[in-house]
Amino acid sequence: MLKERPDPAPWRPPVGITPRLSDAELVTLAMMQAILGFTSEAKWLRHARAHLRHLFPYLPQQPGYNKRLRKAAGLMRSVNRILATTTSVWSDDVWVVDSTPVECGHSRETVKRFDLAGWAEYGYCASHRRFWGLRLHLVCTLQGLPIAFALTGAKANERETLLDLLAAECELLRERHGQTLIGDKKLLRPWFRTRTVRAWSPVAAAGP
Repeated sequence: MLKERPDPAPWRPPVGITPRLSDAELVTLAMMQAILGFTSEAKWLRHARAHLRHLFPYLPQQPGYNKRLRKAAGLMRSVNRILATTTSVWSDDVWVVDSTPVECGHSRETVKRFDLAGWAEYGYCASHRRFWGLRLHLVCTLQGLPIAFALTGAKANERETLLDLLAAECELLRERHGQTLIGDKKLLRPWFRTRTVRAWSPVAAAGP
């Protein structure tokens, strides 16, 4: 796909050192890792060396693989979006909106020393009670296909974050007339419904 549509790939000078693992191979490797359920990069690379050498002549070590993935975050998102638009569920006229806590630590020492200190924060969730970490906000179809997401601090306002997500994906809303949002009552209160419909007339919000 990247060979036919190279625009999402990062620009590289025509003269210079060419990566031994191409961008297309990197994306394919990362996709296969996710599909096969490998959460550990080190275990995945060991598996790839043992079973996928015929597909990937060169496989980096775990630190190099992780570094390439971090730099390719924008590319991965673009490829995911392109692949998502080719599925039948992309045109679903109902979206589910919700958020979930991402707990990052328990002890006070972890809170002080963790790399996310200053970004992660204390928050509250009915099921997790008080926790320290982040919050994942997600808009997806009824079949579970992600449409938009955001990772924020634990105290971030869910309604404001959702509005920001919809604003960032406004081109999607312009293409969809009568789109329905399903969420809980605290997320889709009347003022939010009014504000959402006023800003994006094709969207209709519904809550239980």
